[in-house]
Amino acid sequence: MTPHDLPPPLVPLHGGPDAAGIPLHDFSTNSNACGPCSEARHAVQMADATRYPDPAYTALREGLGAFHGVAPGRIVLAASASEFMHRITALAALQGAVQAALPLHSYGDYAQAAQVRGLDVVRGGGAAAGLQWACEPSSPLGLADPAVRAWQPAGRARDGGAAGALRVLDCAYVPLRLDPEGAWTGVPSAQLPSACWQLWTPNKALGLTGVRAAYAIAPVGSESEEQVRMLAALAPSWPVGAHGVALLQAWVQPVVQQWLVYSLSTLREWKSRQQALCLDLGWTLHAGSLANYFCAQPDTPSLRTDLAALRTAGIKLRDAASFGLPGSVRLGVLVPTAQDALRGAWRATASGRTIADRSSTGSGDAL
Repeated sequence: MTPHDLPPPLVPLHGGPDAAGIPLHDFSTNSNACGPCSEARHAVQMADATRYPDPAYTALREGLGAFHGVAPGRIVLAASASEFMHRITALAALQGAVQAALPLHSYGDYAQAAQVRGLDVVRGGGAAAGLQWACEPSSPLGLADPAVRAWQPAGRARDGGAAGALRVLDCAYVPLRLDPEGAWTGVPSAQLPSACWQLWTPNKALGLTGVRAAYAIAPVGSESEEQVRMLAALAPSWPVGAHGVALLQAWVQPVVQQWLVYSLSTLREWKSRQQALCLDLGWTLHAGSLANYFCAQPDTPSLRTDLAALRTAGIKLRDAASFGLPGSVRLGVLVPTAQDALRGAWRATASGRTIADRSSTGSGDAL
């Protein structure tokens, strides 16, 4: 087989820029629309890209550990959240896991990483052993993940702690919760379960998704210490470059956290406006979102065609079919001008669809 005979690589479905370029109004990602955070962007711009980072990331791990109140040895750096998902899935497979338990609706890389490692994917419930995923709040619906309650001490007492399970909590959207009870305050919440891996990805919260950097916090225990060593052995050298280091160092600075907390009130106002706009368009909302995104079901018989028409008009929404929600879209909260552009483009698309339907049925007025 020659290189020309190889099948094209599978490209995971994600939001953001695509082959058509950068959307003018991009609802397809969950990046903080108040961003970018100017202090964090300045830190990235000033990063010294002429030198390697410290391969042990000593100062960075100390800073992240202090921010979370954990020992630096529990911090594992990752090139991105997706990279860590694949790496910890590889670790689970090496440890003998045969299943990966996923939320009913979830980010596609959980399943992709499991499938390429030969793990069976179980959706909608935790497996007794193997690799278990949760996301708080969930994506794409933005709901509280029921697994988080089960992973708390009281829940572990009921399920026996799921002995042998490798549990990972995706905290990507924890800093973007907008509900008053769970809103980010500038410091990590003590309510998050600590007897699991926590995966943190600050780039969405800071509006800098183009900078790929993440970190995970290991649970306490001798077993976790061995897992940290194995994850380090599975990683390439310098998984996080100078710009990613700068982003993560900025993340823990008080001025950056103050900016983030302040931005949440603006996002709440924009979210309420955007949800009202969707209702005005005749869309049905999936209730309960706690974050800066939500799902809706547009009133259309041809969603895929309509989304393509919107994309041509410079507006991109995330088709939620890949999340297991066919007929729905996920919308990140954007500024009011982008919302108004969506309203106009959708009405134009719906009008064009109506004219086409009349033409095809011969019900238009005769000339």
